[in-house]
Amino acid sequence: MKESWNQGTFALAAVTCLLFLSVGCKKQSETVAPSPATTDQPSVATTPAAASKPVPSFSAAKKVGLYVYPTKNQTDDQQLIDESECYNLAQQQSGVNPDMSAPAAPSSADIQAAQAQAANSAPQAQGGRMRGAARGAAGGAMIGAIAGDAGKGAAIGATMGTVRGGRQQRQANAASKDQAAANAGAQMQQQAKQQQATYDQQIGSFKRSMSACLDARGYSVK
Repeated sequence: MKESWNQGTFALAAVTCLLFLSVGCKKQSETVAPSPATTDQPSVATTPAAASKPVPSFSAAKKVGLYVYPTKNQTDDQQLIDESECYNLAQQQSGVNPDMSAPAAPSSADIQAAQAQAANSAPQAQGGRMRGAARGAAGGAMIGAIAGDAGKGAAIGATMGTVRGGRQQRQANAASKDQAAANAGAQMQQQAKQQQATYDQQIGSFKRSMSACLDARGYSVK
């Protein structure tokens, strides 16, 4: 009887222990919440890496006569990219196309052609021989009157006056042609200087704009 009671007590203790362990495991499983499924979490979009900019095959700064030196350890490729971008920005801001051709100075042939055209168009005096003859005749008549033959003196004076008047007219007309030719040559050269000055001013404005852009990006520009 006593042995049967001991076995019953042992069995009851074993069942109690199992129940205790079961309740403890259940509480532990309730305390530790399962991790949510990854499919329930909202997906986070990843930002794609920015595409690298194409590297120009030439130096935009050298194209316009600028010398650029990096002051922040920029790579050669980065410098070429910055030069190209500043080149385009300067073109937009200044309104100047740096690719425009410089004005060509007039050649000797061009100047000579302009001078010849101006000389042919120069005003020419007329009637110099007739005026000279009239003056010569009047003077000759006075001299002839003193000598007693006014008519002969007038004729001689008219002849001499004609020659003199014609010579003076030719000299005046030649001087007019020379002056017109000289003025045409000087005017052409002056126009060429003004065109060159305008070109230099425009290119200078473009270079200042591009230099300011590169300076802001950490370059020394000369």
